[in-house]
Parts: sequence; C-alpha cells; structure tokens
Amino acid sequence: MKRVQFGHSPVPYFFIAPQILIIAIFFLWPAAQAVYQSFLLEDAFGLSSQFVWFRNFEDVLASGAWLQSAIFTAVFSFLVAFISIAISLFLAVRADEVIRGAKSYKTLLMWGYAVAPPVAGLLGNMLFNPLMGDLYKLFNSFGFEFNHIQNAGDAAFVVTLIAVWKQVSVNFIFFLSGLQGIPKSVTEAATLDCKSAERRFWTITFPLLAPTTFFLMVINLTYAFFETFGIIDVSTKGSPGGSTATLVYKVYVDGFLGADMGGSSAQSVLLMIMVSVLTVFQFRFIERKVHY
Repeated sequence: MKRVQFGHSPVPYFFIAPQILIIAIFFLWPAAQAVYQSFLLEDAFGLSSQFVWFRNFEDVLASGAWLQSAIFTAVFSFLVAFISIAISLFLAVRADEVIRGAKSYKTLLMWGYAVAPPVAGLLGNMLFNPLMGDLYKLFNSFGFEFNHIQNAGDAAFVVTLIAVWKQVSVNFIFFLSGLQGIPKSVTEAATLDCKSAERRFWTITFPLLAPTTFFLMVINLTYAFFETFGIIDVSTKGSPGGSTATLVYKVYVDGFLGADMGGSSAQSVLLMIMVSVLTVFQFRFIERKVHY
C-alpha cells in the first residue's frame, strides 16, 4: 500500500513567528543574561566586571537575609494559595445556590479581579494607615497592639490579607464555572442517595472539582511568588527589616537599589530553579491524585 505524504506549508510558522520572537526577546534573552551575570562581579556603575564562577551563589546561600526571605516566601505563598482557594470555594458554592439576585451577587464577588496588584496594595495601605486607616483603628480598638510598621508579624498579616483578597475573585470565577459544569443529573442523584449536604460536597462535588483545584493551586502559587511584588512594594516595601520581602522583591532591592547585579542575578537563577522544582513536584506527584 502506497504511503500518503502531505506537503508542509511554511504558513503556520509565519503566523507563530511573532509570538516566538516575543518569547525570545522578552523571556529567553533576559533569562540567559541573568544566568551569565550571575557568574560576574560588577562595580556599582557597570563599567567593569570580573568572572567569579559560583562566588555569587555561595554569598547568596550564606546570607541570612536571603534565607529569611526564602522562608517568608514559602510560608507566604502557602498561606495565600490555601486561604484564597478555601474562601473562593466557599463563596462559589454559596453563590451557586443563590436563586434571587444571583447575577448581582456574582458580579460583586468578581469585581476584585479588575484591581491591579499595586492598586490593591495602595488600598490596603490606606486601610492600615496609622493616621486614618479604618482597619488599623478597628484592630487597636479590640485591644491588639497592631503596628505593621514596626512589627514583622503584623506586616506579614497585612500583605497576606491584601494578596488573598486580590486573588479570591480569580479563584471564584474558576470554581463557579466548575460547579456550573457539573451535570444536574449527578447532583440530583447525589441528593436522593445522601441527605447530608456536607457529605455530598466532600464525596461528590469536591472530587469533581479536583482538576480545577489543582489548576488553581499552580496558578495561586505562581501568583504568590511573582505577582505580589506590586502589593509588597506599595504596602510595606519589604519592611520592617526585610521581614516581608519575597525572593522576587529581594532581587529587585539588591539589583536595582543596591546595584548588586551579580548577586541579584544569582538570586533570580536560584528562584527559577526553585519554581521549576516546585512545578515538577506538583505535576509529578500531586496531579496523580487528580481524576479528570
């Protein structure tokens, strides 16, 4: 039997060429430059450089400030992902049960999606302002000595609260779409078989939302690692004493403000390795328990 062969047209490559060019210029080339500069020791003005091999990496790993930032990033990312997913799942389940005014209720919960991270940080900064912040006055009126300017725990609470509020609306949209995609026949059959709404949720509804939950877990961890930069920069600027500086924010502080391009490049390479390992771990081990 004669084998049929189809001719290859260059047209598809022509259409994807602009996207490939953008990726190469704005992603691959800066990444390659970061790897190259991580092996260099440069002066503050960038006029001279010296190849020092892994010295920058050794200095970063031996730095207590970097270790503090790495621990905060890990705890902060876990809290933001877990709390925002839990709250948005609860709100999506409740919104899916609303009959009257459902569109208005859902729209109000989605509004936060349109707020940019720096704007969210500015709103949080105003709410926790010691002179006019309503939340600042509320916490202190209950007897808490709340002071996010001097207390590291209070500052971490502020950036976590703002980051969670910003992400809840995004998760809410996906969870609501997932709930509306569950066939009515499945929910009706579950209602007949089990009277307990809580048990129906954990045995029927939540397993069916497993793909959505896994997707949101990956998205939320990525958001906490990278996209919270604007929130931290506007609300706390990593203070007090760098206690609320994530790894991404520390790269910015050391590289652009401290003029340590070699050290900041080494930090960015380490961050890229950490995120890659975390992503592989999620897809290699956690996704196995997800049923599509």
